[in-house]
Order: sequence, then C-alpha cells, then structure tokens
Amino acid sequence: MFLDDVDPLDRKILSLLIENARYTYSEIGQRLGISRVAVKNHMNDLEKRGIIENYTAVINPRRMSSAVSCYFEIETTPDRFPAVTQALQRCPTVTQIYRTTGSCHLHVHAVAAGQQELEDFLRDVIDPLPGVTSIRTNVILDRIKDIKGLRL
Repeated sequence: MFLDDVDPLDRKILSLLIENARYTYSEIGQRLGISRVAVKNHMNDLEKRGIIENYTAVINPRRMSSAVSCYFEIETTPDRFPAVTQALQRCPTVTQIYRTTGSCHLHVHAVAAGQQELEDFLRDVIDPLPGVTSIRTNVILDRIKDIKGLRL
C-alpha cells in the first residue's frame, strides 16, 4: 500500500484533516479518543516528514464573480522546458503546474478573475512561452467531483 510508513492513528488523523482542516487538536482528539497533546505531536511529526504540506482554504472560483478556471496542456521542446516552467511559476494566475507523461509535458491550471484577465494571461504569458510545440486549452464549465488531498 502507498501509505505503509503511516501508522493507523496517523491515517485517522489525516482522514479527519481531509474532511475538515479546521478541526482543532482537541476536536480530533475527542473523535479518536486521545489527548490534544498526542494529536499535536502526531501532526507535528507528519509535518516534519512532509506528509502534511500545508493547511489551506479551498476557494470555489465559480462562486467568485466571473472567475474563469482553465486547464492547459503545454508541450515544449526539452531545452526550453525549464524556461517555460519558470515563467509559469512566476504568474499569479497559475495555480498548479504538473509535469506529466504522455503527449504533453505540462498540465497547468489557471484561474482568471474574468474574461479580460484570461485574455491578458494568454497574450502576455502563454503566447510568448519559448519552445512551445503545442497548447490545448480547456475551460472548466462545472465541477462535478473534486476530492481534495489523498484518499486514505
């Protein structure tokens, strides 16, 4: 199993955090029948080991005025790959960048405040990317299922 190095108690803690990262140490402890201090110690260890990277709010872009959420599949020449990833990392419109196998080298998620910001992003960031051999753009129309974190 992919979580062999995580004991059963840590898995339960992680499951509760995936459910709601705002649970307090006390709330998690009450649900699991352990002390708040024990929860804190386990969570500190999970953070140190890099299993828990951060705690964050998940914002639904569809609920934010006229936000536009898009996925881009970008293929580059190998020599320009670092320059492309660096340019995308600097852009605040880009929320996620994944290196992938298959026909594209990068899978990029971006959220623009609206149509104009999306057009500016395409013109100012995407179009000038060096060494790009192909780009496919998909505008997200509806979020049907979106699991945050790792399923345990």
